[in-house]
Amino acid sequence: MNYPELIGAVARRAGVPFEQAPTITRAALKTLAERISGGEARQLAEQLPDQLEDDLRKPPWDEFAESFSLEEFTRRVSERAGVDTPVARAATRTVLTTLREAVTTREFDDMVSQLPKEYREVIEQVGVQRRQG
Repeated sequence: MNYPELIGAVARRAGVPFEQAPTITRAALKTLAERISGGEARQLAEQLPDQLEDDLRKPPWDEFAESFSLEEFTRRVSERAGVDTPVARAATRTVLTTLREAVTTREFDDMVSQLPKEYREVIEQVGVQRRQG
C-alpha cells in the first residue's frame, strides 16, 4: 500500500478530511512505537511507505515496549494530533485496522502479539484484505 492509499484509507475509515489523516496517522504510529518493542517497530516500519518510517523509529537506547492501556494510547494520540477523544479513538482503531492491509499477515500478527487483548478488539474484522507473507 502506498502513502496516498494508506492516508486515504485512514481518512475514509476515521471520517476525517484527507488533510487531517496524515497527522492522526503519525500520532497513532508514534504511540504504537512506544507500545511495541524497538525491533518490532523497525520491522513494521520497513513495510510502510517511506513517509511513515520515522514515526515508528525508536532510539537505540529505547528498545523496550511501554505498558499502557488502550485508554492511555488514545489519550496520547489525542494529545499528539491535537484532536478530541472521539477522533483519537477512531484514529487508533482506523490506523490499526489499516496496518492489517498495509503489511504482511506475519508482520501484522507479530505486532498484534505484543498488544493486550483490548487493543485487538478494536481492530475491525470486516472488509479486510490482507497481504500474504
